[in-house]
Amino acid sequence: MIKKLIFVSTLVLSAFTANSQITIAAARAAGVGQTVTIRGIVTNGSELGSIRYIQDGTAGIAVFSTAINSVVRYDSIMVTGQITEFNGLLEISNSVVLNNNYGQANVIPSPLQVPITAVNETIEGQYIRIDNVTFVQSGNFAAGSTTVQVTDGSQNLDVRINGSTNIDGTAIPTGPVSIFGLVGQFNTNYQIVPRAVNDIIAYVAPTIEINVSINTATVLTGTNYFNGNTTTIPVKIENFGVNNMTISSANFTGPDAGNYSITIPANTIIAGGTSQTFNVTFTPGTPGSKFATLNINNDDADENPYLINFEGVGTDNLATQPTTNATNIVFNNVKTYTLAGSYTAGTGATKYLVLWKNGSPITGVPVDGTTYLRGDVVGDANVAYSGTSTAFTPRGIIANQTYYFAVYAYNGQGGFENYLTTTPATGNVTSLGQQINNYYNTVDANVSTFINDLGALVNPHTMISYFNYKQTMIAEFEAKDTVNGDSYVTCAYSGQKKVYTGSFDWTANNFSREHVYAHSWMPSNPADSPEKPEYTDQHNLLPTNFSNVNSVRSNYPLGVVVTVQSTYLGAKFGLNANGETVYEPRDDMKGNAARSMMYEAIAYNGINGQNWKFKNPISNIPFIPYGQDQDVLKQWHMQDLPDNYEIARNEYIYNVQGNRNPFIDSVDYACRVDFTTMNYISSCNLGINENTEVALTIYPNPADNQMFVNALNTNIISYTLVDMQGREVQTSNLVDDTFVTINVSQFEAGTYVLKVDTAKGSVQKMIVVR
Repeated sequence: MIKKLIFVSTLVLSAFTANSQITIAAARAAGVGQTVTIRGIVTNGSELGSIRYIQDGTAGIAVFSTAINSVVRYDSIMVTGQITEFNGLLEISNSVVLNNNYGQANVIPSPLQVPITAVNETIEGQYIRIDNVTFVQSGNFAAGSTTVQVTDGSQNLDVRINGSTNIDGTAIPTGPVSIFGLVGQFNTNYQIVPRAVNDIIAYVAPTIEINVSINTATVLTGTNYFNGNTTTIPVKIENFGVNNMTISSANFTGPDAGNYSITIPANTIIAGGTSQTFNVTFTPGTPGSKFATLNINNDDADENPYLINFEGVGTDNLATQPTTNATNIVFNNVKTYTLAGSYTAGTGATKYLVLWKNGSPITGVPVDGTTYLRGDVVGDANVAYSGTSTAFTPRGIIANQTYYFAVYAYNGQGGFENYLTTTPATGNVTSLGQQINNYYNTVDANVSTFINDLGALVNPHTMISYFNYKQTMIAEFEAKDTVNGDSYVTCAYSGQKKVYTGSFDWTANNFSREHVYAHSWMPSNPADSPEKPEYTDQHNLLPTNFSNVNSVRSNYPLGVVVTVQSTYLGAKFGLNANGETVYEPRDDMKGNAARSMMYEAIAYNGINGQNWKFKNPISNIPFIPYGQDQDVLKQWHMQDLPDNYEIARNEYIYNVQGNRNPFIDSVDYACRVDFTTMNYISSCNLGINENTEVALTIYPNPADNQMFVNALNTNIISYTLVDMQGREVQTSNLVDDTFVTINVSQFEAGTYVLKVDTAKGSVQKMIVVR
């Protein structure tokens, strides 16, 4: 028979860095966003494309990357990459590095034999075998990648047939089968992924096959069962074989074996295809955690003894408190849109609760006996992570913020947690701002080739499929934590916060990817089949409610609604002052939407000789005889300047797509483009709060080292330089000259507001530091 032995899940994980090898179980516990290095045995080859499932003695995980396309089944490899989630499947991806291929493993992994009921997150990524199931469908497996189901008579399981295997097109077996494959997941559904037609064979009943379940759920041998303070635990022992199985004895061992007992008569017989239920009795006499291992001795050759590790709590209804707390928080991978942290493990601790807060130190303290999930509120803070890992990656990081963290060690689960609330590990870190550096060195806004030069800078770029937007923008940037371990995504136009459980799904959540510069406006329309970069560009895509926002906006231009026909939260639909039908996003996103549309026009203008001017008229069917008003967008652009969220979003897209939105980085660029014609404007005035009596010349803008400000018709009295967070970074009150030199080399790259006071009044100008 095939062993069902898997790893013990109560692991105490030590701190790790991106270059230190850890177990796959530790990598899975580290959570999304962490960069990990693992070594394991590959259980599939190229028959599943660019994905490889890898397992070691502790767990399994999928690795998705073309960097390992040369790896074949049963190679032993070491890889480094980032933990991500793809439609619910935890995997390693994002710039995966194959550190080493050690060649074929000396010991080939045996499949983990499990019933359908045991296919869950615990064994995701592992090579398994499921016996005595039948296909729900009949006929032939369809060509291409499809999903069918098998059943054990009471429960179904998805079987993912990959189109690159030799299974598609073959006949679906009609009788009982055994299926070998990898445990995958799609959204909320777990699945088995066979690798070839010989992974599906006719079922042959074993002579003896033990299985143990508690509360109807299979408990695999070698795993843990937390009974808390439950004193009577029914243990069902099943024999899936055809011959009699003998339970020769059963006993408890371990540090607290005296607190547990089970009565199974010696040489108990369980006939083939039957089961018997016995009770474990738990009688603790002292406080704290209680650990013992149930040994079921039997004549199933490869699962004797069958082991279950019990954990309960004593008379105080709490687990044992850790001896010392975590220490030494360190931060790494600190960027504008993300950061990661790690800490040194405490003594006598199995788990850690990481709290975080923006702006000031944490005073909140966890309460014993309370289970906290990611996103839950603890006093003045929220939970960033709870689990066995000594590393964490909080979600929802934006630019220029100082985040505070506190780490509490604890033991227990299910309402029996015991937190060590004294001297938690604490630390803080500030996220980065704009990282423009020398990106725009080849662009000069004062030359007539500016539009072409800017377009050539931002395009071409790395193309990411429209269908991967969920794996990039949603999973890695837009999704944020809320209470009960749930997540939420914000509708860009309306401000709706859509809460969801588990993996985000477009259809289930009634959300869509909105093209700000509408697809139907694109000169290359249709650009979705096959996909073109202008259709998939993440700078131009925003998450929105489908029915109440995306469908309502349709392909109408954006504008100011004065006659409201419908609203959805912060968004409006109706007529503008000219009686034209327009769509108006909420105030906080007006500038964002304007800059997305401007970006799309500048990035693709001239490609294949096409002019990407704002479309006018919008459409003949339905008849929309007017166009997008660029003046409205430019006004929104200046009224709603880039905030820390938009700066972070721009930096994230730069990381994955390889290009930036120049209208976020340099606000004045917008005044150089006539978006109704896509012609260059040699002289323009797009400053904020302009005073027409004061003529200022600012050069160079953008600047690297020095910026010169010249008031042509009056003296400058004073000036103040303010960053996008409203902080004064430089002030001079004793100028009294028409000419000022400002040293900007000491400032971070980004956009600033220069406020100048003169004898004729005040004026403000946008400047950019590179």
